[in-house]
Amino acid sequence: MTHLTVPWIPVRHRLDVILSRSVPPLDKTTSSFAFVSDLAGRTLMTRVGTEGRGWDIPGGHLEPGESAAEAAVRELYEETGLRLPGSALSPFAWQRIELLDAAPAGYRYPSLTYMAMFRARLPHPGPPTHPPAGSESTSAAWLPPSEIARLCPDRTWLPLLDGTGLEGPGPL
Repeated sequence: MTHLTVPWIPVRHRLDVILSRSVPPLDKTTSSFAFVSDLAGRTLMTRVGTEGRGWDIPGGHLEPGESAAEAAVRELYEETGLRLPGSALSPFAWQRIELLDAAPAGYRYPSLTYMAMFRARLPHPGPPTHPPAGSESTSAAWLPPSEIARLCPDRTWLPLLDGTGLEGPGPL
């Protein structure tokens, strides 16, 4: 488990990255992400817009009535164009965010939330991908770990790519 704080949460908080083979409580899960790696050891990344989020793991908010796995499958397609069945994804980690101070006015999340992390390993090189028309993503690419570390040095999920700093199973 790794304890972090992030600048995008406006009050004192604690963010824990936890390895787990189960999904977090659905009623407190706000987002879902899909870590998809290929035979060459690359991970599928998405570039969201030209500024702001930049390169990231495909994922986003759950829609009403959607499970965490369904959201990961949907977001993976919406942001990269890659379609995988839900059965191809396995839960492997959470990000648990707890506000330690009162939420500011207009903050849209509860004081305790989770982000579910799923993974899939393709038994072949990753196919060419491109976000579908209308996507918030501008591109998608299969990137090696060194390039992801260069492009995403401050991401809270970065230790999940190789297991550094975390207890439990090793690299994706």
